[in-house]
Amino acid sequence: MENVIRLKDIVKNYQVGNQVVRALRMVSLDIKRGEYVAIMGASGSGKSTLMNIIGCLDTPTSGNYKLNDKDVSLMDDDRLAEIRNTEIGFVFQTFNLLPRYSALENVMLPLVYAGVGKARREEIASGQLVSVGLEDRMEHKPNELSGGQRQRVAVARALVNTPSILLADEPTGNLDSKTSEEIMKLFAEIHLKGNTIILVTHEEDIARHAYRIIKLKDGIVEHDYLNPNPIY
Repeated sequence: MENVIRLKDIVKNYQVGNQVVRALRMVSLDIKRGEYVAIMGASGSGKSTLMNIIGCLDTPTSGNYKLNDKDVSLMDDDRLAEIRNTEIGFVFQTFNLLPRYSALENVMLPLVYAGVGKARREEIASGQLVSVGLEDRMEHKPNELSGGQRQRVAVARALVNTPSILLADEPTGNLDSKTSEEIMKLFAEIHLKGNTIILVTHEEDIARHAYRIIKLKDGIVEHDYLNPNPIY
């Protein structure tokens, strides 16, 4: 399988006052199309910085990052925004739904930015909501949905542009254990359809759903191994 992500010697430094914080130190990783990867690490390990670079929310201080053979390391902000909207589906811990919009309208938003016509937007977005089990909640607003339902809306929105990767940042962080398991089962179903998933978490039991686990410590890759018994 070809690489969807190739990171080579990624360094990220931050200036904090007169101190330089070395968040990532020469990180090199390849992630193949269709992989299900968990990136783990304690607070300060560099996992959030790595996620921001993979998600084109930040750029490295040095090193090379290719997404689908496109060199995004040196792209300007406009091009990065375009890549984020077309190549990457984001799922966040806090759902990031617009409160005044219905579930259907929230899922349609990336298609608006992509210039898709209204009828086609509704068709694609409603199909995604059906696929995550929310066919009877399309007109509900976020405050009318449970936490698990809101995260399902966020997942549907993330997938609506058929992105190259689904990037999930602590996607169960605001959910109870039963709802967390339901969301992780949904990710398993999405992966079985051929989607590439990158899950960022500090929770061992959530990471164990992935087929490959990458552990960061002090800005370097401490462990990178295949999970012999992923949870389905």
